[in-house]
Amino acid sequence: MDELLLPGPAIGLAALLDLPTDSIGHGWRLPALWHWMYFLERPSQSDLGPEGHDKHGVPRPPREGLRRMYAGGRVESHRPLVLGEEADSTLEVVDTRERNGRSGWMTIVTTRRTIRQRGEVAVTDEVDIIYREATRLATVSPMEADPVRDEVTGTEIAVDQAYLFRFSALTYNTHRIHYDVDYCRDEEDYPGLVVHGPLQALLMSEEARRHAGSSTVSTGTRFEYRLVSPLTLGQGLVVDAAEQDGDVATRVRDRRGRTTATGRLIRRTPYEA
Repeated sequence: MDELLLPGPAIGLAALLDLPTDSIGHGWRLPALWHWMYFLERPSQSDLGPEGHDKHGVPRPPREGLRRMYAGGRVESHRPLVLGEEADSTLEVVDTRERNGRSGWMTIVTTRRTIRQRGEVAVTDEVDIIYREATRLATVSPMEADPVRDEVTGTEIAVDQAYLFRFSALTYNTHRIHYDVDYCRDEEDYPGLVVHGPLQALLMSEEARRHAGSSTVSTGTRFEYRLVSPLTLGQGLVVDAAEQDGDVATRVRDRRGRTTATGRLIRRTPYEA
């Protein structure tokens, strides 16, 4: 897939994150994980399954009737992606394995996206997707009025329905758990709308970027993340980052201190133009 990297998607994400947009234009370098706003699959409406996913996309579900969950991934930022220039992306399945988890047997599929620009690899992005049986999950009920506990320190993000809608629009994500609350409760046993796993990963990457300095995060780094527990609207979202053994460890917690995602920014030799 070839794409001219235009400023619009990056401006849209910056606006969602309440970041300045004036400097974003041709020649601007994308921070780590911002490539998720590009190289998007746009299936026909008739190709969507009952949950909203593309029935024929990559990865293809092992069989019908399974629940899909975003489990985590690893992003290698070799060199900066530059706006205003063409880039090429290839997506492939690199691993499929079976495992017995808390909700029963599951299939874990790993995809790898390789993005090249100016003839060189810029980003290598691996994602782990879980397909599991349609069994109930242990979830926490939203606590709209429950304040953030004093010991839950970090940056609180005011995520609401509009926030989820805008992120879904930016990433062309049609999974119904992010916008159809009746589907969440009746079909997948979530107490409310589910906060995207990629959104939590991106917020952790941004927190690590602020902590370490943007020049050390967008290039010459590896960002690993894992989604450990579902997060639904009303539970709150607090993200923090701290130095750990020369790297930057980051996490997302709800207002009660329950960890829902973890990440680690591994520093390497920064790219030099």
